[in-house]
Amino acid sequence: MSVSEHPMQALADFLPEGTFDRVVHYIHHYKVHLTISKQRKSVLGDYRHSGWGSNHRISVNGNLNKYEFLITLLHELAHLLTYELHKNRVEPHGKEWKGNYSRLLVDFVQQKVFPADVEKALQKSINNPSATANGETELLLVLRKYNEVKREGVLHVIDVPENALFQTENGRIFRKGSLRRKRFECVEVKTGNLYTFSAITEVRLLPTA
Repeated sequence: MSVSEHPMQALADFLPEGTFDRVVHYIHHYKVHLTISKQRKSVLGDYRHSGWGSNHRISVNGNLNKYEFLITLLHELAHLLTYELHKNRVEPHGKEWKGNYSRLLVDFVQQKVFPADVEKALQKSINNPSATANGETELLLVLRKYNEVKREGVLHVIDVPENALFQTENGRIFRKGSLRRKRFECVEVKTGNLYTFSAITEVRLLPTA
């Protein structure tokens, strides 16, 4: 994984306007070693506790738009706050983490740093935070409207019509099926095997013969 360390002032380029001072306060107060990572498919951010005399370590993907970057950073800061209070005596995404994350979100929402649609989508996270980004489907769909770079021809699985064909990043072709709880059941055309996809998976729509 390729990462880079950013001076505090450079961090401002990754954050929404009006949030820099508040974020830096947490980083300085808790002596956080912050790194900006290149895109990781499995995670948006990561937290590692201070351990034996070392600093808390947080990494956030640098390809996220400013609102998603801030929310991901707050998710990881909530882990830090939970560790400071409880060490490893509680579940990673238990009620203690949820409480800290909710309070952080409320704090920044009250500063009016998010667009109205993001603020509305955040209410669900404030009331019942999800452990993973994929659990925040509605929020992520709103957030990704603010991506500065739009990939031509790419859309989310949720926007693919049922029974239509789509191609994943690795070139495999699937036919979209129905929604099962929070994921879509899709059949791989070549093998006939059944797979499930998150609603926010990015794919390319193919013409149907």
